Amino acid sequence: MKTKLYHLLIPLALLAGVSQTAAQTFTNLHSFISSSDGGNPYGALVLSDGKLYGTANSGGSAGNGAVFAVNTDGTVYTNLHSFAIGDGIDPYGGLILSGNTLYGMANQGGSHSIGTVFAINTDGTGFTNLHSFASSSDGANPYGGLILSGSTLYGTASGGGSHSAGTVFAINTDGTGFTNLYNFTGGSDGANPYCGLVLSDNTLYGTTAGSGSGIAPNGTVFALNTNGTFTPLHTFISASDGAGPHSGLVLSNNTLYGTASQGGTYGNGTVFAINTTGTGFTNLYNFTALVSRDNNDGTGPNALILSSNLLYGTAAHGGSAGNGTVFVVSTDGTDFTNLYSFTASTSSTNSDGANSKAGLILSGNTLYGTTTHGGTGSYGTVFALTLNNSVATPIPLTIQLAGSAVVLSWTDSTFALQSAPVVTGTYTNIPGATTPYTNPILVAQQFFRLMRP
Repeated sequence: MKTKLYHLLIPLALLAGVSQTAAQTFTNLHSFISSSDGGNPYGALVLSDGKLYGTANSGGSAGNGAVFAVNTDGTVYTNLHSFAIGDGIDPYGGLILSGNTLYGMANQGGSHSIGTVFAINTDGTGFTNLHSFASSSDGANPYGGLILSGSTLYGTASGGGSHSAGTVFAINTDGTGFTNLYNFTGGSDGANPYCGLVLSDNTLYGTTAGSGSGIAPNGTVFALNTNGTFTPLHTFISASDGAGPHSGLVLSNNTLYGTASQGGTYGNGTVFAINTTGTGFTNLYNFTALVSRDNNDGTGPNALILSSNLLYGTAAHGGSAGNGTVFVVSTDGTDFTNLYSFTASTSSTNSDGANSKAGLILSGNTLYGTTTHGGTGSYGTVFALTLNNSVATPIPLTIQLAGSAVVLSWTDSTFALQSAPVVTGTYTNIPGATTPYTNPILVAQQFFRLMRP
């Protein structure tokens, strides 16, 4: 994917042209059928030696979920473990890998029926319940994934703890040394962390889906030192910045990037950036969910990954068929592109899935991810999306002054002319605009671009 902007500043108007984006190649690597292999995966994948590892929230031999492996070419799918009540059930988060051991969490089950931390070898042997949550003392019902530093695993529980608002915890990889690092109060600090964490030096960063210092419980961004010192970084206020972040953050230098699943200008979620000090919060992108819009961008964005200056992610809904999207946006909020819209088709020839609620991983020029529904079995899919970068070429937008107007012209009539009041704003088609197009110079500046329908 390659997108370039060309800018020309003239009195009272700023105009730009944008290149076409090459089509991406989508591959359904595996369609879940529930009973034998699992179903409804919610978590991100982990890649090692040509194999993708993940969790399925349901299905498996006991109907409680599964840990699976599948080759990156879609061959040799293996159900590594079917969950039983004692070792945990309903895993929502993804896995992390250290050596030949995978670590993850189950949302329910275990000794107290409110979730576990587990380990399993990549060949499916050695499953171990490392910890069963007990609610008031340590947390309950974890949704996110784990991170690993040395021999210590860090994670969040969405509920439980001393205030029943969730916890941040640490545990050794052998199951010893469980420590409740922080109990959320449900006040200005936040409540109900559904996300995984990111670690830099001795500081953990994450989000909560609820509470905060605002009037409504829209969630927070927080920092927590591994010694338990808590710092609130941001409270969401919905309309201007987003609400209800359910996903973790990605860190680059001193900037954290993330998504809010709701709120923003259109109420459909946002992509945001914030400094690790809590300053400089920026709403980078507002999801519109407008199917009529050329970008038909989606709604309900999930976790991001960062490559160079590009943020890749998935949206659970919206897109041209209403079943979610894969998208990319620059770290400055420009050049948003819908890379793929899920159709939810169950056809054996073009099934793709629906409602991706997981983050992505990137290997070379291929993104890998999961969908919770759709596919030939209607229980979700594992997919690959290859980014065909090599054939994108810039399409220039020619601008000429003509008295109190400007004339815009371009060479490819298949492109639509769009405008926005600010360069990072929402671009909309100009009805009936064909080349050459005459536009009066307005009192307020305007931004223009070309976009492939």
